[in-house]
Formats: sequence, structure tokens, C-alpha cells
Amino acid sequence: MRRSGHSRIANRFDRLPIRVRLAGVSALLTFTILCAFALAVGSLTVHRIRTNFNREVAVSAGNLAGLLQVEVTGSYIQGFKLKILNPPNLDRFANSEDAVVRILSESGGVLTSTTGAPNLGLSSEADVHGYRVHTRRVELDGPVGGAIIVQYGRRLSDLDATIARVELLLLLGVLAGTALALLAGMTIARRAMAPIAALTSTAEEIARTRDPSRSVPEPLADDEVAELARTLGGMLRELDAAHAETEATLARQRQFVADASHELRTPLTSVLANLELLAESLQGEEADAARSALRSSRRMRRLVADLLLLARTDVGRIVRREPCDLAQIVVEATAELGPVSSEHELTLDAHPVVVDASRDELHRLALNLIENALRHTPPGTEIRVSTTATSAGDARFVVEDDGPGVPERLASTLFERFIRGAGDRGGSFGLGLAIVRAVAESHGGSVTLEQTHPGAPQPGARFVVTLPSAGAPLNLDYDGKDHRASAQAVVD
Repeated sequence: MRRSGHSRIANRFDRLPIRVRLAGVSALLTFTILCAFALAVGSLTVHRIRTNFNREVAVSAGNLAGLLQVEVTGSYIQGFKLKILNPPNLDRFANSEDAVVRILSESGGVLTSTTGAPNLGLSSEADVHGYRVHTRRVELDGPVGGAIIVQYGRRLSDLDATIARVELLLLLGVLAGTALALLAGMTIARRAMAPIAALTSTAEEIARTRDPSRSVPEPLADDEVAELARTLGGMLRELDAAHAETEATLARQRQFVADASHELRTPLTSVLANLELLAESLQGEEADAARSALRSSRRMRRLVADLLLLARTDVGRIVRREPCDLAQIVVEATAELGPVSSEHELTLDAHPVVVDASRDELHRLALNLIENALRHTPPGTEIRVSTTATSAGDARFVVEDDGPGVPERLASTLFERFIRGAGDRGGSFGLGLAIVRAVAESHGGSVTLEQTHPGAPQPGARFVVTLPSAGAPLNLDYDGKDHRASAQAVVD
């Protein structure tokens, strides 16, 4: 248990910032040293104060005894009487030191005393009733002899108050010294940690800008921090070189994919044409084989087209763009998918909105989004497609469904390449939504996913594409009116 407690304390200490730990250890050491010094000095000082106090009481008692002159009168028959000649003013004598005085006969009778003086006993030196008492015996001259007793007492509260002030001063000195040590430790630690803070700031700037070519400041002193700075500088140089090499490799790969995809289009077109002729001319199993090869070739052509489109966006190639109506493009894409959407209720609500874009790429974007909804929703569900102009002047294309929605584990990577959902029934390559994002971003827009009804039995998904509007309307080939119809109506 004790070891566990020590471990918890050590863990809490290790979680503190380094400068706080350094300053704290410095202050703790200073506090320990000052406490030891205060105890030693305090003990000696208190002993000296007590000794001086007792000596002052004894000296005052002796001085008072030296001032007294006593006369003895009377006879053996009549008895003797003691008379103090020229008695000093005892109250004035005692008030200077807040003391009390009693003068007694040898038998213990009180001859005179200060006002309110308590019974101090007959001890020669003792602490009685809160007073430090010193007693002197004054011998009498004459035939009778004998003596009188002089008692001088001083309040111990005066001594205690003096000792308390000394202890308070020592305590304040210890606390002040510890506080100064803590402040000095914090200042020194902050100064010592300044090079590390500069390294941290530079590292944060590099992380923000993702620019490993920036240099790391090196301290003037040749110490461990300078060694760390040199190590970080070397690491950043290596990272910069690796980053440049990776970028060059990726650029070559993108160029290769773009060139290969482009070169594959011509032979694929020839293969498709020959396979179509074969499928029409052959009979039986040979015709089935030709049609199967034709379907595979068409899938390969689409894959090549997808790769070519992604490769163009990767290398930053911009195809020719022109003002076109987003609503018309969406109507055409919906009509193209009409034959495969018979099991769904596909609703279209298209409002004309003009964008400056590549018509083919926007067609591919719309086709992929609608096809994605058809592929990942069960039969009988509704898919709503719409185009509108926002209040900010942008064009918005929305595809919304009542399907099972997108699992949370896929939401963050949904627009990455080769990501396929568990409900994919169409045998896709996992490039559809990646192409949607690439086309939207290459046109200065964006695509987002919204879960329409989180937590509901059928949460659904809502994909929103936002594109900059081109402004002025076009002279459209179709009637230019809003289209609100089912997919079957569009096809008809």
C-alpha cells in the first residue's frame, strides 16, 4: 500500500511540466535548508533571550536590594521593628519593566510591595503565577542581626511575546526565501526551456504548414538541447528528401495511370465493337460466351474511364469547361438509370441552375451518386433527386434516400478510393464516391454526407453536392421548366 501511494505521487509529479518540476524541486531544497537553519538559529536565539531575561530580572532585584536602607528600632523587652529609610517608589521602579516587587521580613511578613503584587513564595529563583521571580536576602546591621527579603518578578508574557516575534520572523524568512527560490527557479527554468519552446514552436509551424524544409533554430550553447536541435534538423532534412521523392514517385504513377488509361481506351473500343459483332453473329453457348466477355469488357471500359478521370484530377489537368445546366445533366443521368431503377421509387425535382463545368464529368458525378443510392438501398425504398440554387448563389445537387444509412465506421472514409459498403449489391470497384468528390473539388465545390434521421430504424443518407454557379441562365434545348417527375416518366 505504501509503495502504491508513492507510485501515485510519482506519477502525479511526472505529469507536471518540466519547468514546474525544476522550480518545485529548487524551492523544496531551499525550504529544507532554510528550515534547518531557522531551527538552529531559533534555538540559539531563544536560549539567549531566556538567559538575558533571567539575568535582567536578577540584576533588577540586586539593584533594588542595593537601594534599600533598613533601620531596626525597639528592645528585647518591647520588641524590634524594621523601618525602611528613604524607600524608593516601588511602583515607578517596577513599571519600567512591567514587574512586581515585594519586600518581606525574615519571617515572611510583607513590609511593602507594589500595587496588586501576588504571593510569589520564598524561592530564590522560580516561575510563579506567570512571573519570573528572583529573591535577594539583605542582611541587617546592628545588635539584632537578621535580614529582609527582596522579591522582584517580571511577567513571563513579555518573554513569550519576544520569543513569538522571533519565531514569526524566522517563519516569514523561511517562507519568503522559499517563495523567492520558487520564483527564481521558475525564471531560470523558463530561460533554460526557451530553446525547447522555440523548437516546439517551429515543430508546430511545420506541422501546420506541412513544410519539412523549414530550418530548426539551434541554441548558442553546445549542450543537450543543441544536440536535440541538430537531431531534429537532420530528421527534417531526411523527411523533406523522402517527401520530395514520394511526391515525384506519385507524380510518375499518376502520369502513368493517366497515360495507360488513355492508351487503353482505343483498344478497348475495338474489342467492344468486335465482341458486339460476335454476340450478334454467334448462336448458343458461343453467343453466351461472347455476351459475357462483352459485359466484362464494358465493365473494364468503365473502370478505365474512372481511372482516367481520377488521374486527370490528381495531376491537375483541367478539361474544357462551358456553361451548362445542372438540372438537364441530372435529368439525363436519371433517365439513363431508369431501366435499372424499377425496384425503387425514384423521384426527380430539378430546378434549372447554370454552372461552368465539364458536362461529361458532371454527368459522371450525377450518375455515380444516383447509382450509389440504388445499389445501397433495399427494393421499394424512395430515392429523391433534386437540383436548386442556394441563397448564396451556388448550385446544389442532392440525392437522398430512405435506406439503412451509412455505418459510422465508414462515414469518415466513404469518399476514399476502393471503399465499398457491406450492402453493395452491384459489384462496384469502390471508385464511385471518390470520383464524385474529385469532380466536385476540381470544379471548386464540395460534397458532404448527412444522415437524415440518426437513430431511426431507417436513418437514410443524404448526399449534398455544392458547386459555384455560373450566374446567367442559358438558352436551353429543352423547355427550361422545373422537372418534378418519377424516373419512369423521365425515361418515357
